[in-house]
Amino acid sequence: MNIYMDNAATTAVRREVAEAMLPYLTEIYGNPSSIHTIGQMGKKALEKARTQIAELLGSEPREIYLTSGATESNNLAIKGFALANRERGRHLITSSIEHHAVLHVFKQLEKKGFEVTYLPVDRYGLVELVTLESAIREDTILISIILANNEIGTIEPIGEVAKLVHNYGIALHTDAVQAVGKLPVNIRELDVDMLSFTGHKIYGPKGVGALYKREGINIGPLFEGGHQERSLRPGTQNVPGAVGLASALILAAEEMSEKSEELIILRDHLEKGILLRLNNVTINGHPDQRVPGITSLNFAYIEGEALLLALDTKGIAVSTSSACSADSDEPSHVLTAIGLDQVTARGTLRFSLGRYNTREEMDYVIDAVVETVEQLRQFSPLKDPEEAVS
Repeated sequence: MNIYMDNAATTAVRREVAEAMLPYLTEIYGNPSSIHTIGQMGKKALEKARTQIAELLGSEPREIYLTSGATESNNLAIKGFALANRERGRHLITSSIEHHAVLHVFKQLEKKGFEVTYLPVDRYGLVELVTLESAIREDTILISIILANNEIGTIEPIGEVAKLVHNYGIALHTDAVQAVGKLPVNIRELDVDMLSFTGHKIYGPKGVGALYKREGINIGPLFEGGHQERSLRPGTQNVPGAVGLASALILAAEEMSEKSEELIILRDHLEKGILLRLNNVTINGHPDQRVPGITSLNFAYIEGEALLLALDTKGIAVSTSSACSADSDEPSHVLTAIGLDQVTARGTLRFSLGRYNTREEMDYVIDAVVETVEQLRQFSPLKDPEEAVS
């Protein structure tokens, strides 16, 4: 049995999405910047996809810039804005639980003379508005707060953040990778200035994403080249990718309400099944204000990586943290930010459910987790002596 529960890292491309993309891979493959017929057919498909994406997110097509994915979108938004507006100020604010595609950009900007404030979060992973406001300075020009955390699933109050930030005339960016296509996301209602998202988290293709940039927000390109994407993102545009991204978003929007309810039921069943049968297991993140398909569970007295590898032999794919930091020996910065010590943080697994998971799979996973944790704890040097197995 193979059970995939790492959907926050990436998802399968839906058959409907692949079918929508296929003609632009095999037949209508012209460069959309070319003026001949086959090129213009590609351009028409590209702009149709852009319009569909904009309509689904509540923006204008001219505010959607197609990229290679959320990492590029985050870089383009944060670095592009900071460098283009440095004469206005050099202070930036972000949270301590951002994805590395955001945090590493801020670290690089520090090397370029910017000052960055990394906001703490509470034990649920929420940024507190009072803390945010106290960090704002006269020279603050940009704030970036994730919309839904990729490790613990906590949803930040971005709408409230936007009201506060805009009172000070500061630009707001949000990394919405784990939210778009999974939660109702309307850009006008959120009132953000820039928003990043990608296709491969919502059953679309890898290698394509987009950046929403409010008209009038000034950012510069990351690299030089042609005139594509209104000269902000030069390079030959990915027509099949754009078609796939739009197709995935359309399907996600149509099914969101139903699928969200199903995922919550499955997630709760998984959590309750494990918590009822194992002691010293806790849920990381907000109990209610979180993405439907993500659950982060901490198993005391064992290493999460040992549990992950053992589950993998049973055909269960999960993760210990973000896929982008899986090769690091350091404990998750998200888990330490919410108050876990390094030893405890290393005992955490993320189960991220998707549209293809079933209740029968959850029952199998519950049994496998309980059996494996009990085995690992029996021989663990971290085990509480008073609970040691004789």
